[in-house]
Amino acid sequence: MGRPGDEGPLGDGDSGSRGRGIAGLSLPYQVAAALSLALIGALACVHLGMVFLHVAPSNTVTKQHGEAVDWWVYPEFEQNWKLFAPNPLQQNVAVQVRAEYTAADGSRRSTDWIDLSAEDGAAIQGSLLPSHVHQNMLRRAWDFYVTSHDGDNRPNGVRGQLSERYVRRIAVARLMERDLGGPVERIQLRSATSAVDPPGWSDEKIDVKPVHRVLPWWTITVADLPEDAARDRAEAER
Repeated sequence: MGRPGDEGPLGDGDSGSRGRGIAGLSLPYQVAAALSLALIGALACVHLGMVFLHVAPSNTVTKQHGEAVDWWVYPEFEQNWKLFAPNPLQQNVAVQVRAEYTAADGSRRSTDWIDLSAEDGAAIQGSLLPSHVHQNMLRRAWDFYVTSHDGDNRPNGVRGQLSERYVRRIAVARLMERDLGGPVERIQLRSATSAVDPPGWSDEKIDVKPVHRVLPWWTITVADLPEDAARDRAEAER
């Protein structure tokens, strides 16, 4: 036990019982510390809000204050990711195909447009375990084609040529499941894009008329056919 009159390391007998942290500071320093913490907290909230608006999908706030958000974020706090990526779809995109084939009498005939996307949708509707092929293969193949071609359907390098072969083989494989009346000689693809109907409570007016993107006719080669069909055609052409 210390003797009466012993002082602590700081020369103050009450130093051990005094408060620590901000409470241990004098009043002016307490005020300065509180203001500093409040300023840091406010800046942190503003920064988090700005970054959130930057990575969030387009909304009313970003449309009105987009310049302020960009001024805050760029270039020091730039983000290369987005919330809800990919953004929720606001359009329905249907991929359709028609074929030109040689009939039994030797004449060339063509089919009507066949909605492949509608067939995929019907295959998964009501299914508890829908197939990933029905959900994604055709949709991803079309996205691949669109992003690797310009508006005139010209490929952007090697990826464009690869996407053409990929989507062509998918369409041919789907047509091979049908009895068209003869071997397929050429195919043509198109997309029908229409806006999603607004909810009933919305006053928003949207034109839901489909817009078509029509691709040129493609001549089918042995390389476009499934393995068994390719072998049969190669033997028939010998």
